Amino acid sequence: MNDIIQTIAVYAIPVIFAITLHEAAHGYVARMLGDPTAYQAGRVSLNPARHIDPIGTLLVPVAILLASKLMGSPGMLFGWAKPVPVDFGRLRRPKKDMAWVALAGPAANLFMAILWALSLRLFIESGLQESFWFEMAVAGVNVNLVLMALNLLPILPLDGGRILFSLLPNRLAWQYSKIEPYGLVIVIVLLVTDVLWLLMRPVLGLGTTIVQWFL
Repeated sequence: MNDIIQTIAVYAIPVIFAITLHEAAHGYVARMLGDPTAYQAGRVSLNPARHIDPIGTLLVPVAILLASKLMGSPGMLFGWAKPVPVDFGRLRRPKKDMAWVALAGPAANLFMAILWALSLRLFIESGLQESFWFEMAVAGVNVNLVLMALNLLPILPLDGGRILFSLLPNRLAWQYSKIEPYGLVIVIVLLVTDVLWLLMRPVLGLGTTIVQWFL
């Protein structure tokens, strides 16, 4: 039990910020490109409280952590925030700008991973590798890289799916959009068959390489 509590304490702040600021980034870029919907709803904010979903940001991550610990696997936290409202029709170039709005979330996670890596470097130089804050920084890097890689999978409604949709010719994009209602099921099937991590590996590798530049 103490191990579980410690893991929750280590992962809590990195996970909350990784999930919520990912959503805020979508709203910020959407506003820059002509859609103020998220801004008007108060969602372009660095305050995590504005983005927290009680189930996705709190309950589900803790449940996944407990399940992973009970199964003897490494502790893991994951979840989601309240989706930021984006009216793609209000963007200046709806189909093209959709890609930039979608890319903003994973880009925010990469940026946060770099910030956590810089803090890791500071802890290492200070000889604090065994500290609680060092473990939190490691968790911050890992959580943000995983969230970035997952969201860049080309499956609607994930960000990678939005990016692919914006790049496809109109007819192909319309046909591709038909898979969106089944996107979550596809992700779950990939997860339980261990294919998900295989698909995420290239982006995780790239993200890890970038982060290592700052260590």
